[in-house]
Amino acid sequence: MSQGKFHKRILATLFTTVLVSCGLWSQEPGSWTHFRGSKLNGISAEKGFPSTWNDSTNIAWKIRETGLGWSSPVVYGNQVWFTTANQESREMRAVCVDLKTGNKLHDRLIFQPDKLYRIHAVNSYATPTPAIEEGYIYLHFGRYGTTCLNTVSGEKVWERNDLQCEHIQGPGSSLMIYKDKLIVHLEGTDVQHIMALDKRTGETLWTAERPKELYDHMADIGKKAFVTPIVVNVKGRDLLISNGSRTCMAIDPETGEEVWQVNQGDDSTISMPVEGDGLVYFYTSFITGEDGKKYAELFAVDPDGSGDIGETHIRWRMRAPILQLSTPVYVDGQLYTVDSRGEFFCLDAYSGEIIWSEKLKGKFHSSPIYADGLLYISSTRGETLVYRAGSKPELLAKNMLEGEIWATPALSGGAILMRTSEYLYKIVED
Repeated sequence: MSQGKFHKRILATLFTTVLVSCGLWSQEPGSWTHFRGSKLNGISAEKGFPSTWNDSTNIAWKIRETGLGWSSPVVYGNQVWFTTANQESREMRAVCVDLKTGNKLHDRLIFQPDKLYRIHAVNSYATPTPAIEEGYIYLHFGRYGTTCLNTVSGEKVWERNDLQCEHIQGPGSSLMIYKDKLIVHLEGTDVQHIMALDKRTGETLWTAERPKELYDHMADIGKKAFVTPIVVNVKGRDLLISNGSRTCMAIDPETGEEVWQVNQGDDSTISMPVEGDGLVYFYTSFITGEDGKKYAELFAVDPDGSGDIGETHIRWRMRAPILQLSTPVYVDGQLYTVDSRGEFFCLDAYSGEIIWSEKLKGKFHSSPIYADGLLYISSTRGETLVYRAGSKPELLAKNMLEGEIWATPALSGGAILMRTSEYLYKIVED
């Protein structure tokens, strides 16, 4: 490595440290408060997680699913919450179980609409992951409603049923808590709204819209998005990074004002942004090349900019297949990602250089997670591959559970909370 590149890497690492140290969420030991964790990065700082299991080995408890939902479990204290939905009864529920025992603490009917709108075949009516903090959990079922529950009593604190959106294929964006705000995405064929609600009352504090001039030419079906945002701190200023179907935007989370945008693509985005090495990484929606074939790209963007920064701040880019559901995970200068064709990459996060890649079997719609040197990658076949993170591919185990895995697992206190289509499992080291 050249001396110049070495110095750049050191500076980038220091920048990343600032981003991490300015975390916005108080992380009680064992908590996993959002989609992909309390810092929304797919990483647990705890140790002692298992690497091998099956349906009867290293299982502390399992709970049979009573409906269908691809939302991830969230954890605070000794409570595990998840959402589920029953298409026949139209019941949308929030379930809470005891982390230690698996005993059910709450099973609340949240919404029961008179009508269900159609969803995509790979979606569910309970796909958005809740967000939780001390005393409160926030739940989102797209156009059917958004609500806050008291985690002790299970009673509703507030409810919104007026946040409407023509999702067409169902909702998929998860919630994020930012200080006194709850960030909600409503992006469909009719509206492309990013909203901040007062987390204590549910009242709207601000609404940001994707630039209308960028979306006017698009087919309605391509305007929807299923993304979850992150917040990064750039030179002392927080930026909410939200990757829509046409534009990735940085927004001031206090005011809703746009700071910058990077534009590419004409269809849905699903995978969420990631930060590391002083950069923000995200998959674009897809475009049609000169040969008529569709593709997307993985971008690495310097977030220190304003206005349209697409020509000036993209540090590297890599062509990728379309319809990327899985979100990458950044670990120690390396970016690990499984694309929508099952290719598993380890990339140098600073340069974009491919360090290694492996072709995996199956479809990977949940996102990789990381803890204590191990990467966990789950497929819809119910299989979880465990790799050691590093500069060469080292597969440690293949673990199979009953049912399909669509939800991204949660990590808590040395346990993996793995949700399949059949059960919620607590997996521990024997």
